[in-house]
Amino acid sequence: MSYSTTIEGTRFRFDDLKTLLAKASPERSGDQLAGLAAEGPVERLAAQMALADLPLKTFLAEELIPSETDEVSRLIADQHDEAAFAPVASLTVGEFREWLLFDADDEALESVTFGLTPEMVAAVSKIMRVKDLIAVAAKRQVVTRFRSTIGLKGHLSARNQPNHPTDDSAGIALSAIDGLLMGSGDAVIGVNPATDTLDDYIRIVRLLDELRSRLDIPTQTCCLGHVTVALKALERGAPVDLVFQSIAGSEKANRGFGIDLALLEEAHEAARAAKRGTIGDNLMYFETGQGAALSADAHFGVDQQTMEARTYAVARAFRPLLVNTVVGFIGPEYLFDGRQIIRAGLEDHFCGKLLGLPMGVDVCYTNHADADQNDMDVLLTLLCAAGVNFVITVPGADDVMLNYQSLSHQDVVFARQTLGLRPAPEFAAWLDRVGLTDQEGRLVASPDAFLETLGASRLWN
Repeated sequence: MSYSTTIEGTRFRFDDLKTLLAKASPERSGDQLAGLAAEGPVERLAAQMALADLPLKTFLAEELIPSETDEVSRLIADQHDEAAFAPVASLTVGEFREWLLFDADDEALESVTFGLTPEMVAAVSKIMRVKDLIAVAAKRQVVTRFRSTIGLKGHLSARNQPNHPTDDSAGIALSAIDGLLMGSGDAVIGVNPATDTLDDYIRIVRLLDELRSRLDIPTQTCCLGHVTVALKALERGAPVDLVFQSIAGSEKANRGFGIDLALLEEAHEAARAAKRGTIGDNLMYFETGQGAALSADAHFGVDQQTMEARTYAVARAFRPLLVNTVVGFIGPEYLFDGRQIIRAGLEDHFCGKLLGLPMGVDVCYTNHADADQNDMDVLLTLLCAAGVNFVITVPGADDVMLNYQSLSHQDVVFARQTLGLRPAPEFAAWLDRVGLTDQEGRLVASPDAFLETLGASRLWN
């Protein structure tokens, strides 16, 4: 089925739904690389106008990737709840935008969650301005729990990312403590391992668990190795809190990651059987990012932002504790500059929240992108306004293992103190108990009490 609109006597025609979605996407280098982007702003506007007039029901009748050949498409179809869809079933994409902005509150957004498909939320995001993406996402609260409560309104959590180029245990521990001193780590203390061997994975999760238990930190830990390695570690009785995996929006792209839905379900059940959570059982951690499917030649002619939204169908099938888009990590081939990275981060957060996910964002860029820390300051501040669940921080904003630029621990201090946000309540109580914060919740200048606790922990023995 084709779609069209006319602007000042010129008729623009789009051959099918995925072409319409791609042409309506805000400019980004990945879609240009794939040959999917609009030829210019006028064609983009025409596509957005045609998209705004499209009934939401169209997305239930026309699949972008056939279910017969793609298990993610089958999952999307299986997840759709007609009763939940009913309040918006008569709307066009443009009317849906108006409903989101002016009629829906958090309760209404939660009630329609499984009535929405990823393609619907990707479509409406394409006709929204930045302030629209922020306003709607800020309404939606998605709360998850393991040892800490993440996603409450008025809170901002942080992943403490103590990566090390050689996975040196002392280096990881010192880096983690550096983050704890600045209040980072209530979302997770999570290490990207330099290698993916089972022995290293087990050593790292034991190190992180020892740090957590000796300091009595109400948080969770994670080694971000492949899900198959996590399964083997669980079989050996290793202290695995969260099971991590990078995921994508098509079966072919996920096969490129060495996974399928059955493997993720096996890992989910194995982690649940370990029963390591204390206040909740959300225990999966997924990372995503625009361009992942395109880089694997597994996008099937679908634009990268819509493919990203399809990824969220995979994530929400497993009730994760954390999901984050590593928005600028793949490189300028997919998001060229700070402007594209900022827009993509807000789109991903918006789409994830509408689909019921506890969204975080790795506010980041690679060193060959046309971006800098000022762009990251802008994105962090906008995400805080949008109610982001968590962000990722590293020492000095420079990840020395992955070789990209992220946020520093100090950036979370800025966001919390300037914007009046708080850590997870359990973690905030711990910060107070160990003397890292004062009665007003602000970090103390000289954390002598915590340093005494650290010495008494015998962590180095």
